Amino acid sequence: MSQVCTICGKHPSAGRNVSHSHRVTNRVFTPNIQKVTIKVGDGFKKANVCTKCLKAGKVVRS
Repeated sequence: MSQVCTICGKHPSAGRNVSHSHRVTNRVFTPNIQKVTIKVGDGFKKANVCTKCLKAGKVVRS
């Protein structure tokens, strides 16, 4: 499944884990993407939407 939100375009971003002893390792921050059926015009379509867009009411679920 694609890790990009179709509404806001949120995608994975890179960062670093930093331990207590300050050892640094690379990591990826992935958004919480859900595959949901949304209302588009007079029809319905499956789309990858992040949970922040769902909670904010930017899409109408079927």
